[in-house]
Amino acid sequence: MARIAGINIPQNKIVSVALTYIHGIGLHSSKKICEHLNISTKTRVNQLSEEQVLKIREYIDGKHKVEGDLRREISVNIKRLVDLATYRGSRHKKKLPVRGQRTHCNARTRKGKAIAIAGKKLTPLKK
Repeated sequence: MARIAGINIPQNKIVSVALTYIHGIGLHSSKKICEHLNISTKTRVNQLSEEQVLKIREYIDGKHKVEGDLRREISVNIKRLVDLATYRGSRHKKKLPVRGQRTHCNARTRKGKAIAIAGKKLTPLKK
């Protein structure tokens, strides 16, 4: 079982895809890591030697900010925006889209499930 940055990497996946299971490493970064360490991107994780796994682990620890450190940095950045009372910070606080997307008919992912508003029942007019 290959364990890199505190994450168990799936054994039967290709190395470049398996590295994307680590928060902070995407497909582009994983291919660059494999290229830099001279590991074929087509090899599977269970075919890697212990040396190669160790090289990957050391490279990621040295060059990339991943998992807990990255999550902490992102949360500190958002907290800073909220504390400064910037427009982006207020959007984060209200759990609305931050980057200018419309909210009239979309933004369900960010706003959450639609809530029914209790309104007046329409009653017929009396004469």
